[in-house]
Amino acid sequence: MLALERSLLRGFLGAAESLEWTQGEVASAESGSLLQLIYDGKYKAIFSNSAIQNIFSASSVTEENIDSYLEKQILAFLDCSAEVDNVERQRLMFLLGVGSLQLFVQSNWTGPPVQLKLQDFLPPALLQKFCEPKMLHAAILKMLVLDGESVYTLTSHPILLLIARIILVNSRHKLASLQTLSWWTLRCVNIHQQLLEERSPELFTLAQTCIKQVTEAETLFTGGESWHLAVQFHLESAYTFLYYYEYKKAKQCFNAAKDITKLQINLTGALGKRTRFQEKYVAQLILDVQRTDEFLLPHNELSPAPTPLENLTMNYDLNDDTLLNEMKLADADQYQVPDLCAEELAVILGICIDFQKNNPIHKLTEEELLAFTSCLLSQPKFWAIQTSALLLRTKLEKGSTRRMERAMKQTQALADQFENANTSVSERMKIFYCCQVPPRWAIQRQLATLLFELGCTSSALQIFEELEMWEDTVICYERAGQHGKAEEILRRELEKKETPGLYCLLGDVLKDHQYYDKAWELSRHRSARAQRSKGLLHLRNREFRECVECFERSVQINPMQLGVWFSLGCAYIALEGYEGAAKAFQRCVSLEPDNAEAWNNLSTAYIRLKQKIKAFRTLQEALKCNYEHWQIWENYLLTSTDVGEFSEAIKAYHRLMDLREKYKDTQVLAILVRAVVDGMADRTGEVASGLKGKLQELLGRVTSQVTNDGEIWRLYAQLYGNGQNDSGEDIEKSLQCLTKAHKCEIQSSDWEKDVSSFKEVVKGAIEIAHVAIKCSKNKSNHQEALQMLSSARLNLRGLSSKAKQLFVDVTSNEVHSEIADEVTTMDNMIAELQELSNQLRDQC
Repeated sequence: MLALERSLLRGFLGAAESLEWTQGEVASAESGSLLQLIYDGKYKAIFSNSAIQNIFSASSVTEENIDSYLEKQILAFLDCSAEVDNVERQRLMFLLGVGSLQLFVQSNWTGPPVQLKLQDFLPPALLQKFCEPKMLHAAILKMLVLDGESVYTLTSHPILLLIARIILVNSRHKLASLQTLSWWTLRCVNIHQQLLEERSPELFTLAQTCIKQVTEAETLFTGGESWHLAVQFHLESAYTFLYYYEYKKAKQCFNAAKDITKLQINLTGALGKRTRFQEKYVAQLILDVQRTDEFLLPHNELSPAPTPLENLTMNYDLNDDTLLNEMKLADADQYQVPDLCAEELAVILGICIDFQKNNPIHKLTEEELLAFTSCLLSQPKFWAIQTSALLLRTKLEKGSTRRMERAMKQTQALADQFENANTSVSERMKIFYCCQVPPRWAIQRQLATLLFELGCTSSALQIFEELEMWEDTVICYERAGQHGKAEEILRRELEKKETPGLYCLLGDVLKDHQYYDKAWELSRHRSARAQRSKGLLHLRNREFRECVECFERSVQINPMQLGVWFSLGCAYIALEGYEGAAKAFQRCVSLEPDNAEAWNNLSTAYIRLKQKIKAFRTLQEALKCNYEHWQIWENYLLTSTDVGEFSEAIKAYHRLMDLREKYKDTQVLAILVRAVVDGMADRTGEVASGLKGKLQELLGRVTSQVTNDGEIWRLYAQLYGNGQNDSGEDIEKSLQCLTKAHKCEIQSSDWEKDVSSFKEVVKGAIEIAHVAIKCSKNKSNHQEALQMLSSARLNLRGLSSKAKQLFVDVTSNEVHSEIADEVTTMDNMIAELQELSNQLRDQC
């Protein structure tokens, strides 16, 4: 049976499996006919099967709810049936769950559309209380709501997902004989999640459990023929992790899939032409895909056969008068992509999606992603891969004036393909779960967004209204300045049926709390969206206390709301509730480890809580996520200095100067200089004196950019010992720094009028004189020594004369007593310098 379960995961039978199938007991059993229907893509026919019809029919219906009735009937069938053995019953139920899921995917993802009437397989007594189909549809959608997150209203045939969920999720414990059950549960979870407005913690927990169980199922991946399934499983797991912000785990899964296929996938440069009139070949970015040592994967018959080209979505040509449809390479053979199978193409698509999620929105990123799509579209083989690659290309091309027309036509073709019955569902389902194809309404929404961006507002609005995407409709009207129309359409829909979502949108338009309160009451206090929107309105109005209450209620219902946790942290910081802020930002970074802003804000909360070591480590994480953010670097500089990580502080200062050329923080420099000069211990106990060379290098860079700050020049001199060292070089460097500091001080205004400022300048000049004397004694060149002494003497003489002019008592004609000592010291120093100069002249 395991071989058949494996083939069910792939969607077709291999040659060896076909033999086992015809000779085995399953083919002749009731489950065998269901299995054959699934292989043939005739999922709807499962519900016409007599065994399945018997499960759903009951003589009396006492349950009010459809879900509880279905669950009761399914469990009753699994628990007792004299006619069929237990394993066969489990097989039947499992295949019903798989078939329901596949038919649901066909109804909402792949097409062609499905015509299914509930009356054909559910008892009339169960359906009679619903007056009209819309009520029944709404009731089933309500059963699929999880963690307070609403389900898309126009989901087609939601009863199918409900049946799949009851069997593959709720009744899992009863299907112990099926070894691939957890994998199908994972697929059911991924499909269900795509219907919800926000990420569901309940589904993520279940997905993680399923991934763990499949990983531990050793028999599933044993043997050389199972590599196809191993690749598919790693890709499906990767997309799950990617959706729930687990980027590292996702990358590990993508890499594991790549390693199995032995593919080498690299972005590289190659000479080529892009335009019709280009004469010379120039470097172009391409994707180079090679197999390691021409490695050929075994059991190719177990990989899906390519779909005929005429059954794939048409890849439109560019038809531009300048740009070529495809890049023309100078040496096309050198970069020839090998003939790739379904799993290998899916791996390249996965690596591409991972690359997109882990890189910023930038022109270079777009070019790199286009290299991936060009490679994928060069081998059109599978519907799911072709659809995903074309969708990504249209998103990338819509901003280019020369490619916009193709993007428009291509998106329209992708939206229309759902209705096209030419391609069978079996072809569309090949490798489907490994490609993350969006549901049909997401493609139509992309078309409407593109139309709106091109200025076709009425066409965009028509699509949004048909899709009942009221939020997008409101945004359209708001951007067009038609606020009244946005309100009008929401009130019109509310008259038809009151829903929490519509009331939330009306609250967004009118910025009125009462509508959020109505949504909250209508949802019986289960709408995370209502509290989220109410909290955001409070935040805009700077009503932080009320805002915190709303956000706390929202995340209590659904803890996977990244934006809400971030806003909650900001509100707590505004209220100075730093413990709450730390908790909120911790949740942020656990959901999205690459969120630099959240890491930075978390460090701010830690700083306020006096947990500086935690703040330091948190900022290190923030910088891993964003190396270019100068405010984060500034916080890192201050925190490093504060905790005694002096080496990191020097590194941070250098980076800040890279980002902001004339950046300066005299206070930090003063602490670093004191730490090095006094030999203070850093956080690890190392003496900071060892950083003297690095700090000298930093101050050299700072003073080359900031030349007019006397305090920084003094710190530079201090680092060289202020002339008190025995080293002649250090004394001379100190003299240069002190002289420059002095020049900066005398260039500042008003220092002459204030006695205390004047005394500071005098003190600096006297210090220069002392260092000049010491430096002159080390000079072998008497002429240079004379020049030093003369410069110091002239400087002092000028200051002495100025003091005698500015600070003289008119009556006694004597210098003011408060500066008299400084004047006397200057005069004595001038005499000493004169005498030393005379001695040097005599020696010349």
